[in-house]
Amino acid sequence: MDPAAPIAPTPHAHSWFDDTHALIAGSLFVALGMTMFGHAGLLTGGVAGVAFLASYATGLAFGLFFFLFSLPFFVLSWYRLGPAFTFKSFGAVALVSACTTLAPKVVRFELLNPWVASVLGGFLIGFGLLALLRHQASVGGVNILAQWLQQAKGFSAGKVQMCVDLVVVLAAFWVLPPMQVAQSVVGAVAIGAILALNHRPGRYLGV
Repeated sequence: MDPAAPIAPTPHAHSWFDDTHALIAGSLFVALGMTMFGHAGLLTGGVAGVAFLASYATGLAFGLFFFLFSLPFFVLSWYRLGPAFTFKSFGAVALVSACTTLAPKVVRFELLNPWVASVLGGFLIGFGLLALLRHQASVGGVNILAQWLQQAKGFSAGKVQMCVDLVVVLAAFWVLPPMQVAQSVVGAVAIGAILALNHRPGRYLGV
């Protein structure tokens, strides 16, 4: 062994406090970004996008649909990613659902340009997802699938998330005006870019 060769750093396990802090902060970031999307009438991909469509169509809270539509994906999470990931992810989904439902009572946007909402909201969601993924959690749905594909197959979770999000958002041409779809695409790219650039296999050593 070459004594001059650099020594690979040893990963340090997260404490329960680390995980709790990331779970709360990441979920709040995602909830705020989703609230901005909802206020601007935008969509995102995956389960959240379907939940937005259901919310727009029925007038019911986004958080309700987001929670219900995420439940089936926890079966995959339980068998492929383990109980710890599943419980933390369930907590994150519940927190995001609750926060987005309560948001209209505590957060108001007197002026929010849809293009600003798409970029800033997308970045907030992306950083929230990044915090959750780095602490072995997610907000359910496609996020769980993307995390499993990264761990099992070596695919980039960010690229998987971005591709699925773009497909779902582009399908919205059937129900939304082209300008809102374009703004939603920008939001999906903003989310995926944060994950693709910062959540690559082997880049982060925390466990």
